[in-house]
Amino acid sequence: MNDYGRLAQAFVGLADTLVADYDAIELSQQLIESSMALLPIAAAGLLIGDVHGELHVLASSSDETRLLELLQVEADVGPCLRAYRTGEPVIVDDLSIEPERWPAFAAQAAEYNYRAVSALPMRLRETRIGALNLFLTEVGPLSPTDIAVGQALADVATVGILHHRTMTHSDLVNQQLQSALSTRVIIEQAKGVLAERGSVDMDRAFVLLRAHARKTQQRLADVARAVVNNADTSAILAQEQI
Repeated sequence: MNDYGRLAQAFVGLADTLVADYDAIELSQQLIESSMALLPIAAAGLLIGDVHGELHVLASSSDETRLLELLQVEADVGPCLRAYRTGEPVIVDDLSIEPERWPAFAAQAAEYNYRAVSALPMRLRETRIGALNLFLTEVGPLSPTDIAVGQALADVATVGILHHRTMTHSDLVNQQLQSALSTRVIIEQAKGVLAERGSVDMDRAFVLLRAHARKTQQRLADVARAVVNNADTSAILAQEQI
């Protein structure tokens, strides 16, 4: 499949998640996977704001990336937070230059071998709902075309989320967002259970968990909750070919 085909497939995949009862966790993870597939990046993470404007980690390509995003939230500074607050892309070609700008973030990124980052806002006009972080292991910027593709993916997800919000009573939307954030906690717990039982790392545990949910046509949250509630996980851990 050529680049145009992969791009079209990514947009179709994002649009497919935007049904009446869309799953915010699945949408955010689809955005991460599309970014990883289409762009020359090493990792990606997504922060989304709650009803009070506070950011939370909703998806990431790896546990390392998730920890980097959490670090930004806890420190209340970082490229992703700046992109969210300003509504403008934040492009850092070399994180080793001016490390004092975001000292904790720059130090942790260096430990994970991330040398550059592009943070893209999830926004529509004046409305901002989150930001997408794209990490590189080499110094230097993403090309203008790659930035445009990344921003387009973020914009499609943003439009879908905002459209759903306008079509749904605000109280229900707030409840859905809180549910998504709570679900993220359960998923992390389930990853830990699978990692321990299967002697695999956290990233592998998430791959197995999500693959089983898709294979059995269950919601990721339901599978994760069952794992946390001590369900049999042998079928999940048996997926060695993934």
